[in-house]
Amino acid sequence: MNIVMPGKAAAFAASQREQADKLRAQHGIQAQSWYRITNAASTDEAEVMLYDEVGGWFGATADQFIADLRGVTAPNLRVRINSPGGSVFEGIAIANALRSHPANVTVQVDGIAASIASVIAMAGDRVEMAPNTMLMIHDASGLCMGNAADMEEMAELLDLISDNIADAYAARAGGTRDEWRARMRSETWYLPEDAVTAGLADEATSVPKQGEPAAPDEEDEPDMARAFDLAAYGYTGPRREEPKAEAQPTLVISVADLLDEDTVTRFRAAVAPPAEDTTPVEPAPVVEQPAEEPAAAIEQSAAEPAAPAAEPEDPWAALVAGLVQPPSDPWAAAVAHFTRNTSAASSATEAA
Repeated sequence: MNIVMPGKAAAFAASQREQADKLRAQHGIQAQSWYRITNAASTDEAEVMLYDEVGGWFGATADQFIADLRGVTAPNLRVRINSPGGSVFEGIAIANALRSHPANVTVQVDGIAASIASVIAMAGDRVEMAPNTMLMIHDASGLCMGNAADMEEMAELLDLISDNIADAYAARAGGTRDEWRARMRSETWYLPEDAVTAGLADEATSVPKQGEPAAPDEEDEPDMARAFDLAAYGYTGPRREEPKAEAQPTLVISVADLLDEDTVTRFRAAVAPPAEDTTPVEPAPVVEQPAEEPAAAIEQSAAEPAAPAAEPEDPWAALVAGLVQPPSDPWAAAVAHFTRNTSAASSATEAA
């Protein structure tokens, strides 16, 4: 459904353009572009950006926009809006131009679509609201200078324009003109989800991303991943526990590994405790001694001094003594008692 301006509105729009041309000429400025059309955004989709006030005294007019729009040949057209509104009649002309374009038109609200910019948004075949965006509708407003009749005519014209805009919302979202006029009089603001619920938008989208993200360069470390140098503030990093010293291994040397097997056997026999002899001991036979034997024994005891008490044997000394003294000859030990005179034998010889 196209938005049709009433007869008085067309005359009013013409007068606004004339005043805008005079003001630009008076101040020596050129019309500022409030839109941008890119036909080469992709092979299948062109892009239109409405990122300022629509038309107005210092802005470009709708006829320039429509002339540029004719150059779009892509089958899809994305109109991105971030505008607080502007000239009602310039916006209505733009909305009608978008509706009549052969491309499939998708309107994407990037920031705000307020006032007449919300009417332009209704011209899309599909309306998308980006995160945290807003859409606002309200009654038409304008300035008038003149007498009472001029004021009454202006009031009548603003009512007609507001009814016309309400029809645009009703054609998109359903409902009646009066219902939308009530919302317009209250100046209603819509968040993305609210706009979808009201029928003014088709989807509240997430952040749009196009194409595949570039693969990170593994060789170069990202700047955000690098640590800040806080040495100037006396910070040297988190405290770290000193590593505990490992226990040094103990060198154990076995004496048995340095000696031959025979010497080791003798060492073990020398330090080993004596084994208990469990064999019953028979009493020694009583031998009668001759009468003079005690006297000789007493004389011998008196002649020979008593041997000092033997000191307890030191096992370690006995063990070391075997290392420095040669082993005894078993044969010499066996015949020693045949060649050595004992005191008892000498006493017996003298007595005979």
